[in-house]
Amino acid sequence: MKRRLYGGGRPRAFMRMLNRCDAWHYTSGILVPRHAATLTVVGRHTGRLIFVPVVVTEYNGRCFLVSMLGSEANWVRNIRAAHGHAVLHRHGRHVNVVLTEIPVEQRAPILRRYLDIAPGARPHIPVDRRAPLARFAAIAHRYPVFRID
Repeated sequence: MKRRLYGGGRPRAFMRMLNRCDAWHYTSGILVPRHAATLTVVGRHTGRLIFVPVVVTEYNGRCFLVSMLGSEANWVRNIRAAHGHAVLHRHGRHVNVVLTEIPVEQRAPILRRYLDIAPGARPHIPVDRRAPLARFAAIAHRYPVFRID
């Protein structure tokens, strides 16, 4: 079902509406899941602020964002165009951040941790969350991971 809601790697109309609701909810800071946040970035074509619900993945004392839809997700393209500059809304607070894309060879353990805490991403990443790191390393080039600085 999730794959149908994200036809061609992009959210369809119903999911866009749900994503807007989630982004508003996560920004409010009221009864928000522990790892949920809203990423705000300037749209690369429109210059408007884009709000995206995301899961903050903690690994080895650092925080990361993972794109479950791969490199072609709009928020990834907007972050790259903005040279990593964005605002992260989490637990009712907002912080200016710089997202730094990490090298492919460092992504595997972060991807595995991401699947542990983000069940909604599991249909989009073709590896079981309990699989060995080698399986994650084999697909890591398809899923951008950004360190939150």
